[in-house]
Amino acid sequence: MSKNRIVLSIVTMISFASLFSATLLADPPKNKGKPDKTNSEERADKYNFSADADLSVMVTAGISIGDARRLASKYKLTSGKPLPPGIRKNLARGKPMPPGIQKTRMPDAFINQLPDHEGFEWQQAGTDLVLVVTGSLVISDILEGVFD
Repeated sequence: MSKNRIVLSIVTMISFASLFSATLLADPPKNKGKPDKTNSEERADKYNFSADADLSVMVTAGISIGDARRLASKYKLTSGKPLPPGIRKNLARGKPMPPGIQKTRMPDAFINQLPDHEGFEWQQAGTDLVLVVTGSLVISDILEGVFD
């Protein structure tokens, strides 16, 4: 083999190796692959709250589950159906209300006896009573099994 062919073969192999390694190290195409779950700005956009929002300042219900159950019994609201498990596991503080939850109208007399928090509203999600931020529907607190 001539000296020129050897040099040409080595240069070709080096070029191929650098092209191959560059392809392996390149970023995946946009919107492909697993999302970066630690990116607080993406989560903030998804859940409609500020990336630097302190969830500890969100309001708690201000009423015990027992007291809420007694009120629900008084207004005969205890025949609620539980949410399907897949939707129920997405019901969490700091997350938005999961899509697909049937909106159940609760009597105004019942809602008026619950603690009033400015900028928040009460909603029923299956057998749970949920306090959400008005507008964005981010969950602030959950009282489980109130409508059992």
